[in-house]
Order: sequence, then C-alpha cells, then structure tokens
Amino acid sequence: MAAPMSEGSGAAPYGNFPNYSRFHPPEGRVSLLPPGLLRTLFPAAARPLLGLDVGCNSGELSVALYKHLLGLQESQGNPDQPGRDLNLLCCDIDPMLIQRAQQCSPFPGSISFAHLDIMDCRARELFLGSHLHRFGRSSFDIGFCMSVTMWIHLNHGDRGLREFLSFLSSLCRYLLLEPQPWKCYRAAARRLRRLGRSDFDHFRSLGISGDMVQRITQILTEDCAMELVCCFGSTSWDRRLLLFKSNGEGRGCSGEEQ
Repeated sequence: MAAPMSEGSGAAPYGNFPNYSRFHPPEGRVSLLPPGLLRTLFPAAARPLLGLDVGCNSGELSVALYKHLLGLQESQGNPDQPGRDLNLLCCDIDPMLIQRAQQCSPFPGSISFAHLDIMDCRARELFLGSHLHRFGRSSFDIGFCMSVTMWIHLNHGDRGLREFLSFLSSLCRYLLLEPQPWKCYRAAARRLRRLGRSDFDHFRSLGISGDMVQRITQILTEDCAMELVCCFGSTSWDRRLLLFKSNGEGRGCSGEEQ
C-alpha cells in the first residue's frame, strides 16, 4: 500500500483526514451509546477489558469513547493512572495522525496509539499478538470500527473487505461498527477526481454495493459467525452504529433490538 497522504496534500485516500473530528464530532456517536454499556456486556469479566480501535485517526473519537464507556466526566481521570476497567489500543495507517494522537492523549496509561496498516497481515499479527500476549489474552473484548469499512473496500476491493471483516470477527468478542453508506463511496470517488488524482483502483469493479449496512451485516452474520445484537440509531450524518457479537458470547444491550 502506498504511503498515506500528508496533511497538506488535500487528499485522504484512506480516510486519513487531518481534521476529521471537526466535521464529524465524537459526540455525534458517543451520545447514541447507552450508559453502562460495558457493565451490561461484561458483567463478570476480568478487568481490564481490552479494546481495539481500528482507524482511530488523530484519536479524538477514541478518547471520547473511552470516557463515555467508563462514565468519566471532563474533570475526572488521572492521566498517570492506567484505567482498571478498559485498556484501549488504537491504530491508524497514517503516522502523522498517530503522532498527534500520542501527543494529545489524556490517558497514556490506558489508551495507546500505534501506527499500523491493518491490512498488512504479517504486521498486524505480530503487533496485535504481542499486545494481547502482554495481558495473557488471545482476543479483544470489544473492537471499534468507525467509518473505516469504505476505505478498506475502496482500496482493497470486495475480497479485502471480506477479509477485513473476517479478521475483526475472529479477534473481537464484540464489534461496534459504523459502515459508510454507498453515497459516501460515490462522494469519495468524485472528491478524488476533482483533485486530479487517479480513481480508486477497485471502485468501478465492486460487487458489494447498495445497502452497505445490509451487505456488511450479511457478511458478518453469514460468513463470520457473528450476531447482530442491536442498532444504536443513526448519527446526524446518516450513519448507523451496529453492535455485533461472536456467536455464543455476551449479553444484549439497550437499543433497537434486531
């Protein structure tokens, strides 16, 4: 995969927008999640719970998710004390965004940021395996994939999307997913053309298209042994938050039951 675009390039072919949180604020997602979600999903699990945030950008949403899930107010939390309830590993393909996230993280003991191309099989297996080994674990309790699937799909095609979803489902007991609708694919392709750049390699050959919530749900439930637990509604920019779980794991949660 080619190197990610820098902040001054004007293009973000992997979704690595340098000011992403300004036009999609974290509050638009976290406000949809019910309080006490972790306690509902993991009433008796050993602590800390392990979380994985794929495509974390510069970390604003990661930090907001962490605070919301642990019920922390802005004035709470000691940055020098690792969280006893949740350890969150966040990764992104763009090293500049990761550097910014590391510099601004208010909880360095419990939220870590790492440069990682999640589609590099060898790199991810070594890095994520090492992280899990530190905690004596073989999987993450919960994964977050917020507006990432489209970029995987555009850059790696149908096969890449299926492989990505299969990988996440094998590594996470629960998966909180925010798929981009098909209109976002067309908008991303138009934006790249307006900038005079080549089109996405796979855009015109994608067979998985249309209702992306339905298509991704189908892949996860039929091919990846996951179950759709609930939908927490839609953001103001028309993206749904879906919670999946591995078959045989976990409990329900408040939201729109499926």
